[in-house]
Amino acid sequence: MPVGVEAWITQIPPITRGWLGLSVLTSLAVQCQLVTPLQLYFSPKSAFINAQPWRVFTTFFYFGSISLDFVFHLFFFMRYSRMLEESSFANRKADYFWLLLLSSAMLLALSPLFNLPFLSSSLAFVPIYLWSRRHPDTPISLFGLFTITAPYLPIALVAFSWVLSGTWRAAAGDLAGCLVGHIGWFLRDVWAREMNGGTSVLSESPVALKRLFGDI
Repeated sequence: MPVGVEAWITQIPPITRGWLGLSVLTSLAVQCQLVTPLQLYFSPKSAFINAQPWRVFTTFFYFGSISLDFVFHLFFFMRYSRMLEESSFANRKADYFWLLLLSSAMLLALSPLFNLPFLSSSLAFVPIYLWSRRHPDTPISLFGLFTITAPYLPIALVAFSWVLSGTWRAAAGDLAGCLVGHIGWFLRDVWAREMNGGTSVLSESPVALKRLFGDI
């Protein structure tokens, strides 16, 4: 039986585990100078005109050099992505992947407007925001200093990220993630239930994707 770190890793649900693993490997590759951040960032010109399509993916896995800000974003994204995948998306890997895929597409569209070359922290705020809206009465203790209810969690984390980075640009990326998270929450929890009267392709993954992930 797996023990220690291996046991902890295997307990993380698959979508969150894959995202975490790729993020850590990407930062380690930069730290070891196997690649540079200039090879990873997203811009429409580089990705689509200069034929460098990998940038559409790598922008979501680079959280920056290994630092306190790196640990901060990685910890909170892993914690709340895991809880969301284990609760709202239990046994629904395809639906969770579909949520992240649609959110990624929206962030890529917003990237030029916000001047965001890296979208990893922005995407990380999507599951944090969605979890906070689905657990509105849950008390959250932040660093053992003060307690807030879940809906205020994203704003508190944005403010803390701003303090850590010392620049508004980091906060802009996190706020873009909150915006996309709000759109995802609205489409899944408000529009699908109250306006559409059921599910749609924006709130539930296609059948082909469910078959790919073995959900049906």
